[in-house]
Amino acid sequence: MIAVDLLGFGESDKPKSIVSDDPEEPGSVFYCFDLWAQQIVDLVLSIRGIKSAPQIGQGKKLHIIGNSIGGIVALNAARLLRDHGLDLQQVILINCAQRALDDRRLVEQPPLNRWCRPLLKQLIRQRSVTSALFQLLARPAVIRQVLRQAYPSGENVDEQLIALLYRPTQEPGASESFRGFVNLFRDHLAPDLLEKLSAPDPSPTPVRMIWGMADPWEDYREATRWANNYHCIKELKILPNLGHCPHDESPEEVNQILNDWIFGSAISQSGQTSSSTGS
Repeated sequence: MIAVDLLGFGESDKPKSIVSDDPEEPGSVFYCFDLWAQQIVDLVLSIRGIKSAPQIGQGKKLHIIGNSIGGIVALNAARLLRDHGLDLQQVILINCAQRALDDRRLVEQPPLNRWCRPLLKQLIRQRSVTSALFQLLARPAVIRQVLRQAYPSGENVDEQLIALLYRPTQEPGASESFRGFVNLFRDHLAPDLLEKLSAPDPSPTPVRMIWGMADPWEDYREATRWANNYHCIKELKILPNLGHCPHDESPEEVNQILNDWIFGSAISQSGQTSSSTGS
């Protein structure tokens, strides 16, 4: 199992962000799902010690697991790997981000939100605004409050977890990666990627989903609609009373599901390689 800190998150570097019409500067990046997915592809190629993707998979199987925005990254990485000629063993999504604020979903927003969107986008690209907002949010008390929403059972919300999430906010460039992330108003949506992974040529890429039913941000009913509409989705497990990060709230329950899916009779192989993405 390899857990990945995506660029801009955790212990990874946090380069200066480019948004909209920003001039390019040496070392700056456009934070987006293509960037993060390419990281996963590059990691896979690096692990295998080869340069051409068609050779991947000889003797080992690859599973990609993603939580929240990591779910979009996982789906997009699977798309890129398919383009290279490699089908994964499977993608596993844990409360995948539905990205309700994407411009293409603006019609679903209340009229006032739609009317305010151009002003919001102009404000949020200003470094003075995002820096002030980041400083307001990057505090242990605020992190604790958000975790209480995300983890409705209250399980495993402790000082160790808060410190783990707080530490990266104090690293150089943290406000820049925040700026890049909050300006993602138009990027990949899960349904688009699921449709591509459902393509019969060469064959659909299996996708399985775990969903905390009490997630305050990602509605489990949308996950049910995905499961009914996309051939690549093989299974959906909805876990009552758990929230946005069920693997943290109830690790024993979620780990058992993952073990069954990864090492179960249908897909068990010796010498497996797993890659986990998450925010």
